[in-house]
Amino acid sequence: MKITVLSRSASISSTRRIVEAGRARGHRVRVLNPLRVQMHLDGGSQATLFYDRKKLTPTDVVIPRIALSISTYGLAVVNQFGLARVPLVNHAQAIAQSRNKMRALQLLSAHGIDIPATVMARDAAHLKEMVGLVGGVPVLVKLLQGQEKHGVMVCESLQSLEAALEAVLGLGHNLVMQEYVRSTGQDVRVLVVGGEAIAGVLRKPRPGRLSHTLNRGARLEALPLSPSHRAMAEKVARLVGLEVAAVDILDVQGHPKVFEVNSSPALLEMEAATGLDLATPIIQRAEDLVAGAAPVWTAALETPQALPPPPPPGRKGAVKVNAPRS
Repeated sequence: MKITVLSRSASISSTRRIVEAGRARGHRVRVLNPLRVQMHLDGGSQATLFYDRKKLTPTDVVIPRIALSISTYGLAVVNQFGLARVPLVNHAQAIAQSRNKMRALQLLSAHGIDIPATVMARDAAHLKEMVGLVGGVPVLVKLLQGQEKHGVMVCESLQSLEAALEAVLGLGHNLVMQEYVRSTGQDVRVLVVGGEAIAGVLRKPRPGRLSHTLNRGARLEALPLSPSHRAMAEKVARLVGLEVAAVDILDVQGHPKVFEVNSSPALLEMEAATGLDLATPIIQRAEDLVAGAAPVWTAALETPQALPPPPPPGRKGAVKVNAPRS
């Protein structure tokens, strides 16, 4: 089988692990930098791709590892392979949906998935005023289009929150703020491949003077998956339509809440913590898709539950969605 991995570099640890796993199973694996792929459309039935202006030879399956910094162009490349009817381990629309944090949470909430109390605003002062709606500090502050190892901070005081908001909003970024309960909660990451939860870790961020990032430098510990973690992570991956996904769950006293979904999760750190080979299942899922297995993308086309209707004209009251518990 011929496998194409879309990644900026073959030296990136997760990309390297996928290549190793594919070749160990006897496949031919190539890594293509999406920025060096050119696309051609002519209104006909053919979607042609070139690499460094040379027509690409056919591939059996594509595994996208698209960095956020090249998301727009990279996802167009993924979509072009889809137009050519090449099986995709993560569809372009699903990747894009997972990367818009607020839209992903809206999707999950509409399907009855419990999420942490979340607020979004463009003004730092407004966000500070809304801290009470997410249960007070500590809170998660994350970029709306944040990526795997950047853009997520835990602010443990109002002072650190104010500094973080001014810095992030001052750079022109949009962000969301979420409930984060450290004293009674656990931050769990579940890796889902092909609709099946295959590994779980407990993440423990390293504290800093002002705030600290949840992903960069977090200490991971292997965690046996509970039935609730497993079921929730698998449902979330199907809803978003991701073949490979890391589902991040805030477990507060036995009540799991999904706070983020990642489409290109880092593998090496989870492998080190769990002692498991997590790259081979991705290759096996690629094999299944080539063999004709139904993609999880089709399962994502479910009808969300309806939101409550607005109050009739002239009556006071407002509909509350995901209001924090008192």
